[in-house]
Parts: sequence; structure tokens; C-alpha cells
Amino acid sequence: MQATQNVSHKEIARFDKLAARWWDPDGESRPLHDLNPVRLDYVAKRVALRDARVADVGCGGGLLSEALARAGADVVGIDMGLKVIEIARLHLHESNVQVDYRKQSSAELAAAEPASFDAVCCMELIEHVPDPAALVHDLAVMLKPGAPLFMSTLNRTPASFGAAIIGAEYIAGLLPRGTHHYAQFLKPSELARLFRQEGLELEDISGLGYNPITRKAWLGRITAVNYLVCARKPA
Repeated sequence: MQATQNVSHKEIARFDKLAARWWDPDGESRPLHDLNPVRLDYVAKRVALRDARVADVGCGGGLLSEALARAGADVVGIDMGLKVIEIARLHLHESNVQVDYRKQSSAELAAAEPASFDAVCCMELIEHVPDPAALVHDLAVMLKPGAPLFMSTLNRTPASFGAAIIGAEYIAGLLPRGTHHYAQFLKPSELARLFRQEGLELEDISGLGYNPITRKAWLGRITAVNYLVCARKPA
């Protein structure tokens, strides 16, 4: 079916190359390690994670998935990169938590388990898929009535171009060159429109700040570079 093809094989290959060092806090995934506690806190303040069934869509090597599991959630982590899923599964032997990792698309999970999750997380994925609207549709289908959706992405502004592409990829070398494509960044208003199309209610937009020198991440009002959103499916 067409919906299952909402993936970029170039993007999958790019992230699969990072798989071996995904859990290295000083490797190419260093920003993800630094941002992960802030993202978890954002989620935990808006949904009771203990015994909640949570989908982590685009889970990569499992940083957020494991954090959610440690907080007591029953987590399903999906990604279309086979190597990152293998790394995520391997890391479970060190972490002593349980996560159901699957090489599966968002459309496949939505079709198999509609209205099955107490919360859905989708961090830094929407700017990497060919059809953002299709992804939001899949995420909405997964949610139980009244359940929240959490997403993070990059705003399409000169500030994000300077920070995420010029700064992070070309100057500081925090990310491999070509990780991001400016034209695929979404403004908060554009993401909010996709939510409305699926009947989701936007509850919060928060800026996600990050200092790569001090490795400190924080939530704030400035959404010019990176931001987190919470939307909810009506009960």
C-alpha cells in the first residue's frame, strides 16, 4: 500500500551509518543524548507514564524508548532502519529494561494497532519523511481517544539554518553533513495545520534550546530553532 512507502531510503541509510555509535554519548549522536532528558521530562509532565502503552515512532537506537521504559511505560519502538533497530535491541542487554522494537513503518503500526496507545512520541522524524501529512495521520490513528501526541522538529527560519545546518553540520561537526534539509523543516503553524486536519487539538508549543559547548538543553519560549509540541486526540 502507498502509505507504507512514506520513507526516504537515503535518510534510512544515513542514520544506519550512525548505528554502531548511537549509544556513545560523545559520538555523532551526542546532541540526542543531551536533549533526551528534556524531551522525557516534557512527556512525563503531560502523561502518566507508569503502565502506559507508548509508541516511539522513529525510535532510532532507542534513547527515548529506553528512558520511557525506565519511567514505567510499556514501549513499542519502531524505525525503518534495520541497523538502528538491531543496535536498540542489543542495548537492552545492558539496560535491564524491556522495549518492543520493530522494523516497521508508521502506516503499518497504525493499520495493525489503531487507537491502541496512551501516548505517541515522534521526535526529529517529520523533517526526514517525504509526506509529513501522512505521518501525522498515522500518529493520530494510533492514539486512544484523549491520548497525547508529542513531536519535536526544527523550525524553518534563518536561525535554524544557521544553527542546525551551518553550525552543527559544517562548523562544529556535531552532525554529519547532509543530516538536515532546510526545505523540509516545518514552521509551528504548518504542523498545527496538519494536526487540525486530523482532528487533533494543539495543547502546547515549547522551544527547545541547546548549547553544544556546555551540552545543556532546556525548554523555553523561543521556537526559532527547535521546538516540542503536544497535541491531543479528543476524548
